[in-house]
Amino acid sequence: MIGREKELSIIEDKFNSNKFEFLVMYGRRRVGKTTILNEIAKKHNAIFFSAQEKNDELNLEDFSRAIENHYDKKYFATFKSWQNALDYITERLSGKKRTLLIIDEFPFIAFQNPSIKSIFQHTIDHQWKDRNIFLILCGSSVSFMENEVMGYKSPLYGRMTSSIEVKPFDYFDGIKFFPDYSIEDKIISYGILGGIPRYLCAFDSKKSVKQNIIENIIRKSEFLNDEPQTLLRMELREPAIYNSILNAIAGGCNKISEIADRVHEEKTKISKYMLTLQNLRLVEKVIPCGESSESKKAIYKIKDFFYSFWYRFIFSNENYFTMLDEELACEEIYEQINDFMGLNFEEICKQFLIRMAKNKKLPFIPFEIGKWWGNNPILKAQDDVDILALDRTKTKAIFCECKFRNKKMPLEEFDDLLTASKIFDSIEEKTFIFISKSGFEKSVIKQAKKCEDEGIKCMLMTLEDLVSV
Repeated sequence: MIGREKELSIIEDKFNSNKFEFLVMYGRRRVGKTTILNEIAKKHNAIFFSAQEKNDELNLEDFSRAIENHYDKKYFATFKSWQNALDYITERLSGKKRTLLIIDEFPFIAFQNPSIKSIFQHTIDHQWKDRNIFLILCGSSVSFMENEVMGYKSPLYGRMTSSIEVKPFDYFDGIKFFPDYSIEDKIISYGILGGIPRYLCAFDSKKSVKQNIIENIIRKSEFLNDEPQTLLRMELREPAIYNSILNAIAGGCNKISEIADRVHEEKTKISKYMLTLQNLRLVEKVIPCGESSESKKAIYKIKDFFYSFWYRFIFSNENYFTMLDEELACEEIYEQINDFMGLNFEEICKQFLIRMAKNKKLPFIPFEIGKWWGNNPILKAQDDVDILALDRTKTKAIFCECKFRNKKMPLEEFDDLLTASKIFDSIEEKTFIFISKSGFEKSVIKQAKKCEDEGIKCMLMTLEDLVSV
């Protein structure tokens, strides 16, 4: 099993507490929640029930079968109610032997039977809170789990003892899915697929990246070819408008007004749709590093790398690619791969700096970290910093330039970052980091050495450094 050490450790600690525990696990679809739960269930005395999109009677029947098979090794009959089923578990609880009850996809039950939350609340309060049982409720509907299970209006509010949001892998764990690739191909593959385990498993590192794109994304019969639309149809009532919004963002529209103009909808309506996409963890609102959450410079970007790739290349070219040979379609995509990787490479580099900070390899622990953009009065033009990291006092900063290109970084880009840093006149201690896929021109190496000699912290890094933290 790749990664998930932290999640497994938290669950194990809760299992070993020998008192009532109630953990809520949630995260977007395909992120690997069930895999984690299966790993835990294999090790312990667990009742594992995975709800399905069925009516309440059929889910209760399946739950009854899971309970009776666990305790009696055979199925007798369906319990008359969910309360009867939970009472049966209570009767079989042992003071010494820990019982783990896992219910996966809990929202499928609650959508059909809203009273289930109150039934669990009553059982916890009157039967389980002083017993040796560990309850895990898991769900893929992030907004439901946050609001209807953990929210203060939920009957279960206050009963939970811990929660885990299972998030996509960062690139450190993500690239472990491609053991046979070069560092560059590992990073490109992660930049295409993102951190969702189900997507990462689709690529075979014994085949080239191009061949994987052809066989697993471009080819009509394959899972990834239609995955984004499949997920939207599962989660949303109006997938067409969300398709249009995501396509607009992938095409370069990153403000509400621009997106509204592109899809021909009112801005107020688009704002509501954007909140839904944020709840699905597909889109995120980005604010220049160091500015308040109310900044009017806020923009939106597709958070999921694969959705960004799919809407840019597959969705927008569906009819065209149908007429093209699969290999020609892949070649067209690959001609633009470095450009596509630009923003994703910045995110990968940000993850790298965060990992460095955790390992105490940065001059300070960043309090804020992210992209910065705004007016540069020195240039009298708009400017940006790929990654800006600030300490809590905003007197120390790291300025980072990230380039995923097939040419060495020129001195001009080195100087541009130093110039951009000058507008941050309150920063007393500056560190400069340059990360380049293809290395650096000799003039850059010479200038970086000169900066070091003058007491200016300056680091030059390549792809090899990204995997050596």
